Amino acid sequence: MASAALINELSCSICLNLYTVPVSLRCGHNFCRDCIVTALDTQEGSGVYSCPECRDEYVERPTLEKNRKLCNIVENFRSTQLKEEKSEIICTYCVDSPAGAVKTCLQCETSMCDKHLTAHNKAVDHVLTEPTSFFSSKKCSIHKELLKYYCSEDAVCLCVSCCLVGEHKGHEVELLEEALEKKKEKLRNVLQKLTTETTEKKILNLQDQKRKAQEKADDEKKRVTDLFEDIRRQLEVQEQRVLSEISRQVEEVSLSVTHLIKQLEIQKDELSRKIGHIEKLCNMTDPITVLQDEELNEGDENVKESSIRDLDDFMISFVLHRSITDLITNIQLQTRFNIQDGRDLLLDVNTADTFVALSDDLRTASNTETEKIRPALPQRFTEYGQVMSMESFSHGRHYWEVEVGDCGDWDVGVCYPSIERDGDESCIGNNNKSWCLFTWENESGYLHDSRCQKINLVSPAQRLGIYLDYEGGRLSFYQLSDPIRHLHTFTTTFTEPLHAAFCVDKGAWVKIVSPVFSIAVV
Repeated sequence: MASAALINELSCSICLNLYTVPVSLRCGHNFCRDCIVTALDTQEGSGVYSCPECRDEYVERPTLEKNRKLCNIVENFRSTQLKEEKSEIICTYCVDSPAGAVKTCLQCETSMCDKHLTAHNKAVDHVLTEPTSFFSSKKCSIHKELLKYYCSEDAVCLCVSCCLVGEHKGHEVELLEEALEKKKEKLRNVLQKLTTETTEKKILNLQDQKRKAQEKADDEKKRVTDLFEDIRRQLEVQEQRVLSEISRQVEEVSLSVTHLIKQLEIQKDELSRKIGHIEKLCNMTDPITVLQDEELNEGDENVKESSIRDLDDFMISFVLHRSITDLITNIQLQTRFNIQDGRDLLLDVNTADTFVALSDDLRTASNTETEKIRPALPQRFTEYGQVMSMESFSHGRHYWEVEVGDCGDWDVGVCYPSIERDGDESCIGNNNKSWCLFTWENESGYLHDSRCQKINLVSPAQRLGIYLDYEGGRLSFYQLSDPIRHLHTFTTTFTEPLHAAFCVDKGAWVKIVSPVFSIAVV
């Protein structure tokens, strides 16, 4: 049987039972996790936290670290204890003929059968429990008296002496039975909140979402497969369209050449006849006949080869271009969105910080150590190296791309025109008026309203795509690698027009590399 000393070492000083998920404080003392959490909760608002055992104080709520080694020892001990408890408890007084005990007196620390229990109850009025051989957990480890009270301030069980003297003197205490009923009531409330019905409903909802996601994925796969099948068919049609144009031109050239050949053959026959006639005249001796011959005065018509038209390569290229354009238009219609008229996205020099250099085409912003001389304007950023776009978006869907340098710190995002221009609140992402993707001191993440979430970029970003759905309240960032990688999507309700916004520091640069497109759903 385990010794009382060992049981005492493996027991929590708050509940006096064997540890349940033992955790350690910085001072080295161990407690059941639930016990110490309850104790610390009672100290909430007092301005200081303390260890219930040594009274070591903490300004901030101490971090609880699970004592894994102690946890393993307690679990092994508990298994051994359960095996011992399963064995029958024998009456302490039945020496000659051992009988099974029906009750145990905690004060006398004896177990009794029915016969000896009757005699015991006639003599004294002690606390009886179910038969057990473990008494230390029911008594105060200091005064060795039965635990009868519960200190709600320190969340520990006390004996009578603990209430009268010592560190718990003057504390609010209550009988164990009363504290037990309160604890059970709390447990019942927790149990009511933790009903399996709620959990099962959540599981069903998640399973339903999984099923819908799979169905949507199957539909999308079929749609994409059908789309590419149709694209292949359209490619063949457009290919035949261009090849037909080439064949038509070849046929026209061929007919023209055939016609000229026929003309040349007729001319050849006529020339042969004329040659024969001239040769005949040359052999005549009658001057009158030769001189009066009029055939020599007829003009000869020569067929010109230069009149043959070559293949029209411009026409072929034009038909090819029209075929590709028609194909792209059809694809856009079938993919349910269409890129409409594009426009340039330019940076607004009137918002640029004086340590931000802008390129002549107003597409590149870079950090500079040399301060730029610019007029003081209310819309100019003055705290951080930031700049906004001239254009803003107040409706519709839009997409643009940017390149970023592989050194320095940068932010890429959007902001409201009402964003602060000075102070910490002016930093993109450090307020509720801006959203951004950032790389800062070799760490990357997304930021809004000062709430940051880190992400891992597979490689330097280099090129990013930004998609904005204003009415849908969606702002998405994509890493344009191979394959394209979705980085993050913000979802919210936009209440002001949005400007593209950039921040560059420590030698960083950002460049707008494509015009912004407005995307219309078909």
